[in-house]
Amino acid sequence: MINQTLQEYDQVVQRCKDTFVKKTQDYGTAWRILRLPSITDQIFIKAQRIRSIQEKGKQLVEDDINGEFVGIINYCIIALMQLHLPPDADMNLSAQEVERQYMHHIEENIKLLNAKNHDYGEAWRDMRVSSITDIILMKLYRTKQIEDNAGQTLISEGVEANYRDMINYAVFALIKLGFAG
Repeated sequence: MINQTLQEYDQVVQRCKDTFVKKTQDYGTAWRILRLPSITDQIFIKAQRIRSIQEKGKQLVEDDINGEFVGIINYCIIALMQLHLPPDADMNLSAQEVERQYMHHIEENIKLLNAKNHDYGEAWRDMRVSSITDIILMKLYRTKQIEDNAGQTLISEGVEANYRDMINYAVFALIKLGFAG
C-alpha cells in the first residue's frame, strides 16, 4: 500500500508544484516579504474556508476546496523556505531556485511520511476529510501559539514540524478527494 501512497503523493505534489512554479513566473517571489505569522494566517484562512464549506454543505465562491488544500501545501512550502533562507537572502529568487527548494522540502516531507507510515500504517486512509481539516486547524492553532511565544517551546516540536504535518495532511485530503488521478 505504501507504493500506492507514494505514487499518489507524487501526483498531488507535482500538480501543487506546477501551480507554485507558474505563480512564481507570474508574480515572482513577492511572498518573500511575508513574515511567518502572516504565512500561518494565510494557511489558517484557507483551512477555515474548507471547514466552513464542509459545515455549511455549500459554497458561494466558485473556488473548490481542492484549490484550498493546494494553497495550504504551497503556503506551508513558503513557510519552510522562509524558515531556511538566510536573513540576508535576496527577495527575488529565480523560478528554477524556487522549484529546487520546493522539491527539497517535499523530499524531506516524504521522509517524514515514510517514518510515520511505518509507525501508524495507512491510518489516514480511514480518516474523514473533515477530520483532516480539523487536524490542520489544530496544528495551525499550535503554530500560532508557538509564534506568539517567540518560537519557544518547553516540550513540543517547533513550527517546522507543524508545517510539515500540515503538508502531509493536505496531501492526504487531496488523495482522498481524488485529486491524485
